[in-house]
Amino acid sequence: MPIRISLCLGFLVAALLAGGGATAQERSPDDASRDVAAPEGFRANRSSYSAIMDVIRSRQERVEVSDADLARLAEMQLEDIWRSLGDYRTNYVRGFRATQPGRRVAGRALTMRFLPPRPDLVEAIDQLAAEGDWDRRYYARASEEARPGDVIVAELGGADGHVLFGGMGALGIKLRGAAGVVIDGGSRDLAELVGETFADFPVFARFFDVTTTSWLGVEWNAPVRIGTATVLPGDVVVADETGVLFFPAHLVGDVLRAAEEQAALEAHERELLRSG
Repeated sequence: MPIRISLCLGFLVAALLAGGGATAQERSPDDASRDVAAPEGFRANRSSYSAIMDVIRSRQERVEVSDADLARLAEMQLEDIWRSLGDYRTNYVRGFRATQPGRRVAGRALTMRFLPPRPDLVEAIDQLAAEGDWDRRYYARASEEARPGDVIVAELGGADGHVLFGGMGALGIKLRGAAGVVIDGGSRDLAELVGETFADFPVFARFFDVTTTSWLGVEWNAPVRIGTATVLPGDVVVADETGVLFFPAHLVGDVLRAAEEQAALEAHERELLRSG
């Protein structure tokens, strides 16, 4: 019996090795010839290309979230919204410091991803910025391209990462009409950001620091990771000092109905408690 088992294992290993060899052969350097070269001007697209977003957009109905819907969401407790998200409940992140405690923000995600600098990356970023005619400083670019109601969502290395901007950069984005900023990283100028000028423009960051910006924006309006959540361009963002929720725009109608029903039910239950 041991001999038979050994022979069977031997044949299995040989078959796996043969299959692995075939797979390796299939993935030979010739396989690179199947890649499609980017057409002229493609790199100058305003949004970074994402095959993932191509697939998602082809499968989901395009929904434009109204300002009225965002205003309703901004009045709701995060708990009521979270309860209504179903499989998207995991897209909740906590651990941010808020510049305007008590202020809740709801908007549409304008995403950006950053990497630490190195000489060849700096050269590539400078070339792409020249080809696309945009500012390589993504906070400055947001002050030119953000739309009213956008929430800037920046992947910047988390608690061990780097800073996105300071008071001047935040002011430029605010004046563009953006609703707020979520940074999985840091910011400068906390004393300025907590002031009256930014009373209606909350910034949520992992930390605040005195250093200047140096990390480079490498993807604009493409999928990003914020803590343990995946955030896609155009996601709905709802944030307060409790944490931040991200979910697809096509869920807004269902979320609003369910959250409002839950809030009404809890209000009724509180009245029953008070009445004895």
